[in-house]
Order: sequence, then C-alpha cells, then structure tokens
Amino acid sequence: MRVGSRRGSSGLRGVVCGASCCLLPGEEGITLKIKTTRACEVTMDLIQLRHEIHRNPELSGREEATARRIRSLLETLKPDSLVTGLGGHGIVATWEGNDAGPHLLFRAELDALPIQDKGEQDHASQVDGVGHLCGHDGHMTILVGLAERIAAKRPARGKVTLLFQPAEETGAGAAAVIDDPAFKEIQPDTSYALHNLPGFPLGHIILKEGPFACASRGIIVHLHGKTAHAAHPEQAISPALAMAELMQRLTDLPGRTDGPEDFVLATVIHAQLGEIAFGTTPGEGVVMATLRSALDSDMERLVAKASEDAREVASAHRLRHDIEWVEEFPATINHPTSTATLSEALESEGYTIEWMDKPFRWSEDVGHFGQLGRLTLFGLGSGEAQPPLHAPNFDFPDTLIQKGVDAFEAVLRKELG
Repeated sequence: MRVGSRRGSSGLRGVVCGASCCLLPGEEGITLKIKTTRACEVTMDLIQLRHEIHRNPELSGREEATARRIRSLLETLKPDSLVTGLGGHGIVATWEGNDAGPHLLFRAELDALPIQDKGEQDHASQVDGVGHLCGHDGHMTILVGLAERIAAKRPARGKVTLLFQPAEETGAGAAAVIDDPAFKEIQPDTSYALHNLPGFPLGHIILKEGPFACASRGIIVHLHGKTAHAAHPEQAISPALAMAELMQRLTDLPGRTDGPEDFVLATVIHAQLGEIAFGTTPGEGVVMATLRSALDSDMERLVAKASEDAREVASAHRLRHDIEWVEEFPATINHPTSTATLSEALESEGYTIEWMDKPFRWSEDVGHFGQLGRLTLFGLGSGEAQPPLHAPNFDFPDTLIQKGVDAFEAVLRKELG
C-alpha cells in the first residue's frame, strides 16, 4: 500500500543549524534524540531503538508491530515516497536527488527467530520462544541511521531506496517483495546489504566477488507404505529400510552428482518413522534434508539427483512417495562492479577489508535482488569472541551500529554524491 509521496527538505520538526538538541516522541514510548552538527546532520538514539526492537521480536511474516515502528520513524524523515505492506510487512522509503543518476537500494531484515533468548542483558526478548538472535535488530537500526543521514543530506543525483524486508529467515521475503506489484515501480540498478558476522574482528569488512553465500533448499520426502500389526510385519509395507537407504544416499549426494562446478553439500536434518505405537508396524515415513551449493546451477543438479534417488528408493521398496521443496534460497552472487565500488568507498574511509576465497555455507535470500541488477552483500565483523549467529545468547553489538551506518553512507556518497 502506498501511503505517501512528497518531496522537499528533511522536514524534521525543531531541527535548526547549530549545536541545539531536541527530543521528539517516537512510537510505543521510544524517544528520538535529534542532534544537529555543522553539516546539519540528524542522528537518533539508535542504541535505544535497537534495544526496543530486540525486546519485541516478531517471527517471519508476522512483523506487523516492527514494521509499524519503523514506518513511524521514517515518516518523520520525509522521504519522497513511502510504501508499506510490500510482500507482507515490508517497507520501502525513497529519496531522490536533483540530477539524474543510478538507483541504489539498501536492505535490512525485519524478522526474528523461533529461538528462546537466553541473554542476560536488560533488553533481552520479552516474547517467549522468539529472539533477535541473528542481528536483524541491528541491521534495521543501521538502516534507520542511514535514513537520518539521507534526510539531512539528500543525494545529489539518482535515487536511494531503503528496504526493510520481511521473512528473510524462511527465504520467502525477498521473493515476495519482488513479486509485489508495487515493487515494479522501484526496480533498483544496484542493491547493497550487510550481515554482521561473529568470529571476525569488530568492524572489519568481509567481502568476496562472485559467490558470497550459498543457495539452499529443503527437501521433504514422504514415503507411503502399508500399516499392520507389529505381530505381523509381513502384512505391512514398512518404509524403515527405505528411509535408512535414502538417508545414506542423501548424505553421499555431493559425491554422486555429476559435474558440480563449486561447493555442494547435503545434510539430513530430520526423519520420522510412523508413530510411537509398540503394537504397530509403521506404514509411513518422512526424511528431510537441506541441500546447499555455491552456484544455482549446481543446486539444480542436486535437486535432480535427490529427486531421482527418492524415486528409485521408493520403487525398490514398493512404496509410493511425494516430494516437497521448502525454504528455497538462491545463491548470493556479488557483482564485480558494485563490489569494487563498495571496496573503494570503504578503503577510502579506513575500513579493514578481509577478502574471502570461498563463499559462506549459510544462505541469504537477498540473492534474489541479484537477478534484478547488480548486488553486493558484505559481512561486518561483530567480534571474534561474539557468540555465533542463532545462539540463544547472541546480541548484536551496539558499537557496530555506527560502523554499519558509516559503511552504507560511504558507498551511497561515492555513487550518488
């Protein structure tokens, strides 16, 4: 739903040039501290914002309150257009420069994880079984900080769009945003995104041209036989042996797949044989696995081979079968031009850049934006002693917020002025 279109100055109430500072009310009790500098640059209390988001996490596809909070903040910054409800609860805010130029998109994620937050900090999650344990609260906060910078100093040319995307964790959000008719009017030339990375020095930039993060896809194989009494297993058609064979085949899938060009992996993640009933020979079984590859072309090879294995195993054991594919993430392929632009911009600002030789094995649905134009996803080191992503005690470092805002602004100014 398009909620507004306007053009002009940043429009922030009470902001004047000089050393003054004022307070503006924010949504749900957040106070926005607005300061001015000699460049009339506006900054919010971003740490407080992140803590509020961290306390109130929402799962993929259910980010309604989070989106409402972000929308409220963006409205004070007077973008030229503000679109909500994109691909679910997604939000895009766009500012235009005076001269013609490229269209850049910067993206952050809205959703949290279905994991209990066991952190001991005051801002730990207040929602049972849900936590911002991947750092999306920090990514959102960085993008809000970038919005302030843009509102205070518009780009000289082109357009800049900030996307707060829903449902990244399930792999559904980016595709839903792109498929939304409202996004057809946006169509960026280049998209940028970051992800905090534990295990790397705080503030270091982690970068790679080409494959940066793997494609992944979940396969669920349902095996259907015939149930009978446990005293008469000969009257049943049990999928037990078929499940064991299929799990072994899936585990060995990378070595049996013809012609992979890069890294491939298959991991069995779950299996269920019948129900817990000691008087029954089971007739139903389920095997689940995750397939990963550095290249989308190799993913297609894995998918074809896994499907073939399921058919062969089911047939050999006189079973019927069906296959579901879930949580499909494309490979994230960093474009050479945008990656070079980013590295030049960040090197000029004094960032330390670590270049990778191999892609990360995890997946990120931002890869979909690489099918629209140039894309660069980069890592932002969140500390060598930081708990890993998705750990129950993970908490995005507040000291990283400024680093992220500065990094995004550096590439924005290099391209758009």
